[in-house]
Amino acid sequence: MKKIVIIGGGIAGLSAGIFAQKNGFESIILEKHSILGGECTGWDRDGYHIDGCIHWLVGTKEGTPMNDLWKSLGALEGVGIYHPDAFLSFEHESATINIYRDIEKMKTSWTAISPQDKEVIEEFCEDLKKLDSFEVDAEKPMDLMTLKEKIKKMVSMKDAGMIMKKYGKITLNEFGNRFKHPALKEMFSTFLPEHYSAAFLFFGLATFTKDESSIPIGGSKAMALRMAEKYQALGGEMLTNREVIEIEINTKNVKKIVCKNGESYTGDYYIAACDAHFLFQNLLKGNYTDKKYAMRFTNPQDYPLASNMYIGIGYEGEMGDQQRSVKFPIKPFTINQTPIEHLLVNHYGYEPSFAPKGHTVLTCAINQFGDDYEYWKNLKKDTKSYKAEKERVGQAVIERLTQKFPEMKRKLKLLDVASPVTYERYCNAYRGAFMGFLPTLKGKMMAHTGKIKGLKNLMLSGQWLQPPGGLPNAAITGKDSVMRICKLEKRTFKT
Repeated sequence: MKKIVIIGGGIAGLSAGIFAQKNGFESIILEKHSILGGECTGWDRDGYHIDGCIHWLVGTKEGTPMNDLWKSLGALEGVGIYHPDAFLSFEHESATINIYRDIEKMKTSWTAISPQDKEVIEEFCEDLKKLDSFEVDAEKPMDLMTLKEKIKKMVSMKDAGMIMKKYGKITLNEFGNRFKHPALKEMFSTFLPEHYSAAFLFFGLATFTKDESSIPIGGSKAMALRMAEKYQALGGEMLTNREVIEIEINTKNVKKIVCKNGESYTGDYYIAACDAHFLFQNLLKGNYTDKKYAMRFTNPQDYPLASNMYIGIGYEGEMGDQQRSVKFPIKPFTINQTPIEHLLVNHYGYEPSFAPKGHTVLTCAINQFGDDYEYWKNLKKDTKSYKAEKERVGQAVIERLTQKFPEMKRKLKLLDVASPVTYERYCNAYRGAFMGFLPTLKGKMMAHTGKIKGLKNLMLSGQWLQPPGGLPNAAITGKDSVMRICKLEKRTFKT
C-alpha cells in the first residue's frame, strides 16, 4: 500500500488525510501543535470559549458542491447551522446600516435611509444578484478537467467575469465614494485598506446573500475535531507535537522528513499542508523557488497580507436582539502609531455553551498590515513589554465598548489577546497572516496546482494556492492533492 506523509494538521492536512484514506492509501498527519485544526481553532479562558476562526463558512447551504465536500469530510454532518439575518450592522452616528441576507430587504432599508442613493443602491443589489450563478468550484481542479469540463466551467463563470471586469480595478474607497450618505460611504470605505479591490467584497457578500455562508454550531475547534475523528475512523494516523524541520531530498524525490524531536518519516508521496513561505524558505531552504510565489512574497505593496489582533472578552450579560456582528466608529487609540478608528465586534449569544449561564463571549478583530508584524515581533523579544502592550490594547477595546454600550460598564472581562506573532507561533503563519494574499488593483489573482518544479513526490496544499484563501480553499486543495496523486497512480478518485 502506497503511503502519503502529510505535513500539517490544519483543514488542508485533514482534508488530504481523509481523501488519502478513502482512496486506499496509508497516511499519516504530522502536526506541530498539540491539537489538530491549525488556524481553525478555539480556546478556553476563565470559563469562556473563544472561537478563533469562523466568522462565516462558505458551504453551509444544502445541495451545493462546497456543502457536499464539507459533509464528505465529516465537518458538517448532523451539525446545526446558525443563520444571522445580517452580515454586518454598521452603526454610524447618522444611521445604522445593516447588510441583510435578504437583498430586497437590504435595498428597501438602505433606500429609506438614503433616498438620494437609490440608483447606486439598486445597482449594488442587482450586481450581487448576478453572482447567484457563481459556485465555489469544489469538485475538480482546472488542471484535471477535460476540455469539455473546462468550457463548461468558463461558461458558468460568465457573470463572475462581468463583476471582476466592472469592480476589479476599483478600490473599496472609490466604490464607497459613489454613495452620498456618510454612513454608506464610510461603511464601504472602511472594510479594508483603500487599495484593495472592490470585487473582493462582492464575491464575499454574494455567498451570504444567496445563503451559502452561515455559521456551524459549536464553532471552529469543534468542526476541526469532527474532521480529525473522521480521519481516525477511516484508519488514518495523526501525531501531534511533531514539528517538521527538515526535508531530505535525493535527486528529484523526497526521501524522508525530519521532526524537531528527531523522529523521521518516510512515504511514497508527501503533501505539505502548511504555510507556503515556510515550505519554500524553511523546509526547502530556498532551493526550489517558485517564481509566482516569490513575486508575491517580495512585493507587499501589490500583494499585502493581513493579520489580526484578536481580543476575547467575557460579558456578564446577554445581547438580546443585537446583531451578531457590529462595527462602529470609536474614539481612536493607536497600535504601532496607527490610529484605530472603528471596532468590529462579534457576539456568541447563540452559543450558550461558550459562556457561563447568563453571560456572553465577545470577540474583536483588529486587522494588522504592513510593518505591524515587525512591531509585535520586536515587542515579543521582551515578554514583559509584549504582555503589557497586549493588555493595553485589550483594555482600550473594553473602554470603547463601554462607551458604545453603557450597560456593559463594569461587566466586561478581558480574557485573551492574540497578536500576529501568535499566529506565527502556533501555525508558522508567514508574517502572522490568517489568510492568503488579498486582491489589490495591481495584484494578479493566482490559482496554483501545488506542484513543485524539480520534485516529483511533494506537493503543496492549503489556502495559499487560491485567492483569497480561507477554510474552503484549504479543504478543496487538500482534496485536490490526493486527486493528483490518484492520477499519477492511475486510480479512480473516490469521494
